[in-house]
Amino acid sequence: MKVCIAEKPSVAKGIAEVLGAKTRKDGYFEGNGYCVTWTYGHLCTLKEPNDYTEKWKWWNLNALPMLPSNFGIKLKSNSGILKQFKTIERLISDCQEVINCGDAGQEGELIQRWVLTKAGCKKPLKRLWISSLTEEAIQEGFNNLQEGSNFDNLYSAGISRAIGDWILGMNCTRLYTLKYAKDKQVLSIGRVQTPTLAMIVSRQKEIDSFKSETYWELKTVYRSVVFSSDKGKLKTQEEGVQLVEEITNNEFNIVSYEQKEGKEAPPRLFDLTAIQIECNKKFSFSAEYTLNYVQKLYEKKLVTYPRVDTTYLPTDLYSKIPGILEKLTPYANLTALLLTEKIKNSKKVFNNKKVTDHHAIIPTGEFPKGLSLQEKQVYDTITKRFIAVFYPDCTLSNTIVLGQVKEIKFKATGKQIIDPGWRVVYNSDKKSTESEDPVMPLFVKGESGPHEPELLEKQTQPPKYFTEASLLRAMETAGKQIEDEELKDLMKENGIGRPSTRANIIETLYRRKYVRKDKKKLVATITGTQLIDTIKSDLLKSPELTGQWEKKLRDIEKGTFSASQFKEEMFQMVTGLCHEVKYDFGTPKIELAKTPTASKKKEVNLEQLQCPKCNKGFIITGKLAWGCEKWKDGCDFRVPYELMGKKLTAKQLEQLILKRKTSKLKGFTIPGSAGTQDGKLVLTATYNLALENNPD
Repeated sequence: MKVCIAEKPSVAKGIAEVLGAKTRKDGYFEGNGYCVTWTYGHLCTLKEPNDYTEKWKWWNLNALPMLPSNFGIKLKSNSGILKQFKTIERLISDCQEVINCGDAGQEGELIQRWVLTKAGCKKPLKRLWISSLTEEAIQEGFNNLQEGSNFDNLYSAGISRAIGDWILGMNCTRLYTLKYAKDKQVLSIGRVQTPTLAMIVSRQKEIDSFKSETYWELKTVYRSVVFSSDKGKLKTQEEGVQLVEEITNNEFNIVSYEQKEGKEAPPRLFDLTAIQIECNKKFSFSAEYTLNYVQKLYEKKLVTYPRVDTTYLPTDLYSKIPGILEKLTPYANLTALLLTEKIKNSKKVFNNKKVTDHHAIIPTGEFPKGLSLQEKQVYDTITKRFIAVFYPDCTLSNTIVLGQVKEIKFKATGKQIIDPGWRVVYNSDKKSTESEDPVMPLFVKGESGPHEPELLEKQTQPPKYFTEASLLRAMETAGKQIEDEELKDLMKENGIGRPSTRANIIETLYRRKYVRKDKKKLVATITGTQLIDTIKSDLLKSPELTGQWEKKLRDIEKGTFSASQFKEEMFQMVTGLCHEVKYDFGTPKIELAKTPTASKKKEVNLEQLQCPKCNKGFIITGKLAWGCEKWKDGCDFRVPYELMGKKLTAKQLEQLILKRKTSKLKGFTIPGSAGTQDGKLVLTATYNLALENNPD
């Protein structure tokens, strides 16, 4: 008998169906020589400080640093987890072979190996490595099972990451809390969390210290086209007025008129960071929500594995592209053109050197059904990008016109789409198309005529706040502002965090009240700012140095760097930090961030509104009501958009959840009653809605 261990029950069910293990048992499926069981994500975790020694149970500066000679793992304290682990342990002891069917990535490998280690597995180990959960992909994966030992380096990188986070997080959180915190708050320090916060704080300080300056720009209008002078920003109004007077009664002369045909290649396929950025821009989804939506699409067999950091496909997938396109029947109007011609085999799409464990996120071709609105939006975004990459380039006409009045030179530019190419895929998607430069009339070199000069007064603008989209890009490039796609690829090895963990890092900053959201803007709180100011060492807050650690973790995965050396370097760093902080006697304590009072005009962010019934999920938008995202797990909390003839607003929903009642509302229609009634909507103890129609 062979035991297959998946990461989730839903994935185990799909594997069991392919293998013919159709008999449902308590905690596994059985049949055809297989038992298919599952974990629930992390069943095991690294031991806590007090598991090693009694002296580490209490938070004490003199006990730091805490550096275990050997790190151990333990089961999480949960009766359901213990029961499932006992099932896995028994199945392993009775089998001839174990097949690791965990998510095909570093975290998935770590989850499975910890369980196998805790269960004392000595049986032969195979690895299922697939990029989608379709029946075809699972069958192909089982036909090509790999030796479990082939992934030892991947496991070493995963456990090194976990140990590194433990060493730094456990020690530095206690260190900075004991030394600098007041009001009994905990100052959370993290290997990726802290440099990410440092980037936000640095940007915040640039904005806060920015002093706007007035400047003037000289422009003129000739034949309804606005031309800008080459004088740039003028520091004084007098200088500008003098220039306007100088050119007012002189004709505008066209010095040159140049039209160049250019090509605009389709945008690249999505990796996880890119889809998170796109969905934040288009739909205001948080990074965490986008990851959750893509993960659900993956588990529904609609897209390929999401936790990837490449935008390329392997060359052996080229032959399968027409078949995938053909199965995308809801997009037949877009795929028809592609299916009549040979699919282009571009190195911007197919490149084995750019693909590691997995390829870019693409649709599998399975028919999409049973999707929430948000899942539909994410699926549509991924699928249209997949279709667009095989379309022709967009052909543009770029126009540059140079003019002159006396000795002062002017310039205007324009752009016109000649052949939209891949842009037709997005014709119905207004948010995806950038605003175009104005289309130029035809000019002739040497022509001249009257013009209308003007002096515009402007103000210098502060740097822009980070949004989740721009922060994700900054994390990917360790804070470097890079637009070139090729350079971005080179920087990914030195980015901070992994694609799969960056969303959780951002959420942690919210939970710790180091950062708050103001619409899309990420604003550093007093606590977040003071924490970064308190940390003197760049080892903790430098994105570049953290990026170097990430590079070493990737090198462990490749087998070119030692896991023991990485651990030793972390030991040395934390030892030095403890000595530095213990003997710092001049730094003030850090204030606790207060939750800001909601402005009357503040927009309600459902992604931050937690379900009052289960306290696990967040509120999402459905067809007829707001409800808990954990509805599939049994949470039935919902608030209809319209109740007793009264349409509710998101603000009133927020009042219901946070205050258990709304302010006084007008216009409720009570069945059997004449006219309308006023009152407050109340959320009862059983999470039902009631009308308090004689409120104070």
